[in-house]
Amino acid sequence: MTDIAEMTSVPSVSLATSHSDPDGFAQAIGRSFERFGFAVVADHGIPAELIARAEATARAFFALPEAVKRAYCVEGGAGQRGYTPFRVETAKDATEADLKEFWHVGRELPAGHRFAGEMPANIWPAEVEDFRRVTLELFDAFEATGRRILSAIARYLGLAPDVFDDAIEDGNSILRLLHYPPIGPDAPGIRAGAHEDINAITLLLGAEEGGLQLLDRDGRWLAVGIAPGELVVNIGDMLQRLTNRKLPSTSHRVMNPPPERRGFARYSMPFFLHFRPDYLIETLPQTIDAAHPNQFPEPITANDYLLQRLREIKLI
Repeated sequence: MTDIAEMTSVPSVSLATSHSDPDGFAQAIGRSFERFGFAVVADHGIPAELIARAEATARAFFALPEAVKRAYCVEGGAGQRGYTPFRVETAKDATEADLKEFWHVGRELPAGHRFAGEMPANIWPAEVEDFRRVTLELFDAFEATGRRILSAIARYLGLAPDVFDDAIEDGNSILRLLHYPPIGPDAPGIRAGAHEDINAITLLLGAEEGGLQLLDRDGRWLAVGIAPGELVVNIGDMLQRLTNRKLPSTSHRVMNPPPERRGFARYSMPFFLHFRPDYLIETLPQTIDAAHPNQFPEPITANDYLLQRLREIKLI
């Protein structure tokens, strides 16, 4: 088996093997996360026809007139539901806003749910048929796949495979439908500035169109290449805190396309898998030793950490 330090590109691992060889899969994906903060996952179980329907739904929404889309922008909502217009989200410490627009779908909660105050209700565009049904179906499929990957991460850390199940039950997860419009050669900034994700893990569909790069530990930007239909998964800041940086939340960005691709839009669908709002992010004792002292001695709830980070990226 290749030593972690010798890995030079993000490997592709098959989620299908998690049933037949759960420990082998856990080692394969865990080593990739420990080395890069990223993994590429094949055979992820999200149906191709569902992905195609969801992308068609996203394209239909983003093709609507600007005034129609902006009617679904929630004032004071921190971008957590509905529409966020082009050039609003800004990477932490960046001077230029990202060249993107997006729509957020969250968990559907029953009336009177204990997390209703932290997790706002979804809103739905009337102009796009089946928008609600398709996006909620994709939300559920993403969450099921994310649960399997978290189980493998738990095994890699020497924990019970179901240790994170309670943490993500009623989690504040978000599905983002993302549109990067065609851009000219003099576009200000880039499609997505260098950033780290806030949540536990992110699952990304639609990275076949180039541009996604991660900041490797040698300080160089490394392109994340995938085969059609594969899933890109990365560690977020919440899991980085929990694991005392054993699994790093790696800086990544989406670069502008080369001249021959400037006239093409880029669509992708990231799923930000979050812990439930009251989950206490407290460094796992298994990741602390004399060589690795606790870098996050002050525990914080998932919701408090989320609000802190939303302020940093100027959505609050």
